[in-house]
Amino acid sequence: MSTPQPPMPQTAAPNWQAAPGSSYPGYTSPIPVVRTHLGHALASEWTKIRSVRSTMWTLGVFVLLVVGIGLGTAALVAGSSPDGSLSRENPLSFGFFGLLLGSMCVITLGVLTTASEYGTGMIRTTMTACPSRGRVLTAKAIVFFAVAFVVTLVSALLVALADVSMLDARDPSGEEWLKGTVGISLYMALLGLLSLVVGSIIRHSAGAITIMIGVLLAPLVIALFMFSESLQDLQQALFEYSIPNQLSVFYSQSLSDSGPSGWDPLWIMLGVTAAAFAAAYALLEKRDV
Repeated sequence: MSTPQPPMPQTAAPNWQAAPGSSYPGYTSPIPVVRTHLGHALASEWTKIRSVRSTMWTLGVFVLLVVGIGLGTAALVAGSSPDGSLSRENPLSFGFFGLLLGSMCVITLGVLTTASEYGTGMIRTTMTACPSRGRVLTAKAIVFFAVAFVVTLVSALLVALADVSMLDARDPSGEEWLKGTVGISLYMALLGLLSLVVGSIIRHSAGAITIMIGVLLAPLVIALFMFSESLQDLQQALFEYSIPNQLSVFYSQSLSDSGPSGWDPLWIMLGVTAAAFAAAYALLEKRDV
């Protein structure tokens, strides 16, 4: 004969509240829902660019080239020039050679910032985490531009201070200091940003780097071999608007009396980069990842 069991106490049913817009009424997810914004994408891209080895190696070589060649050139000139022969020279201009070679490092890093993700397939994870493709490209551009500008500014300023102290030349004016440090840094960062955009368009690291090195060097090299008189106007244009000449304009040492001057190279590079960025954004929205 069985003993009757006392009735079990009834517990109150949990009061589930439906989340706004939830397809399961009566349930609230314990995971907080946070609306994503550009700040999250910036944090993600900053984590990427500072955690990969290519960034440290590329920027390390860049600093070594800019500082090493800049100081080495100034030391060589100071040791071989007679007293007073540099009295009219701008001492900041001797940093040009290191920056010209260092620009290849900036180009390489800019391309790798975007194209390397397509090569490894990591771009699928990036786009899954942030479906807004324009936001991803914008975050990459902002983070890279900031890194390239700061590293270039520190390197150029260090070379400029050392060259002024080493060379028996005139004191640069305030505008020359501004153009030789901040101006040249903005130009180099925009050049790297253009490389980043080209990497997003081409989606292949080697191809994009080859294109950008061609943009850097090809106009000047082609112009050197134009001997025909009928091509003199084209030769002059290639000289004036080549990237090496635009870099030298920041030190008031252009290859010709006409062409870009003052801050013109910065506006030219800004316009070209903006146009390329618009094209990359349009293609990014239409292509599959």
